[in-house]
Amino acid sequence: MLRPMPAPEIPAETARIARMAYPKGHMFMRLRDEVGMLLVDEDFAQLYSTRGQPGLSPWRLALVTLMQFVENLSDRQAADAVRGHLAWKYALSLELGDPGFDSTVMSEFRARFLQQDTLLLLLDRFLERCQDLGLLRRHGKQRTDSTHVLAAIRVMNRLELVTETLRAALNALTEIAPAWLHQVSDPIWYDRYAHRAENYRLPKSETAKQTYAACVGQDGQTLLGLLKQSEAPQGALQLPEIVVLQRCWASQFVEAEGRLRFKERKELSPSVEAVESPYDPEARFGTKRGKGWIGYKVHLTETCEDDLPRLLTYVTTTLGNMNDAPIGLII
Repeated sequence: MLRPMPAPEIPAETARIARMAYPKGHMFMRLRDEVGMLLVDEDFAQLYSTRGQPGLSPWRLALVTLMQFVENLSDRQAADAVRGHLAWKYALSLELGDPGFDSTVMSEFRARFLQQDTLLLLLDRFLERCQDLGLLRRHGKQRTDSTHVLAAIRVMNRLELVTETLRAALNALTEIAPAWLHQVSDPIWYDRYAHRAENYRLPKSETAKQTYAACVGQDGQTLLGLLKQSEAPQGALQLPEIVVLQRCWASQFVEAEGRLRFKERKELSPSVEAVESPYDPEARFGTKRGKGWIGYKVHLTETCEDDLPRLLTYVTTTLGNMNDAPIGLII
């Protein structure tokens, strides 16, 4: 539950000791002095219910999130900084003896924040304040560019990919319907998909690879057929791992003479639905300026006025194979 309260003034003793410790100032102290309050509790009203135990001031948690990012700190390190760093206490209007909070609060706040349409709230408030200070000009010059973001996955070749995708689907079915899967599965599946697909476990010759791929393709097709029967577990076809399996099979296999055939590389076509990993189905292969990667693309828009500071005005993340476009917002 949220009980909005006005942000307190910086405690006198905290201000005195902090200025003695940092006679030349500190980045977070200047942020509080020159930019002021970026957010207030009322900005987060939609994130909280009207009943329950009162939560910590969300404006403080949002500011801690910002300072945590600047300092590249873990949640535990950020919570320690709230307890023991003078500049942080100054920016957060905390007494010197304030014990702070448990580090788990940060992940809970981020999860709450991500569930609502408030992702750019902090940036918007900062830009509004920059306009008030004359640091940002409305309808000024801006430029947009993008850079790559690597997915946290292991890069696999195509044979590893189809094997691991089917393995992930079988593991998901084991969680919801182990008895059904045991009844309908081919005994050889336990040996073929019991372990993670590693290249050194797979056949070496090209002919053996094609034969193995055909077996994997037929196993996946058989499993999908079983899931479409009336005896299949309810909702199994909607499992994310099964949806990914269908996407992967559509892009990697083609039906020929009643059986699935592993496509040759030249037969593959670029597709928004292409799968690079069953564990991150949104990751895509992207290229830019001769560099290739699997993951995402972050687009940044910044001001480029000659007489004003450079300020980011918009940030968004897209699939890695999305072409660059002027998606920045005009201020």
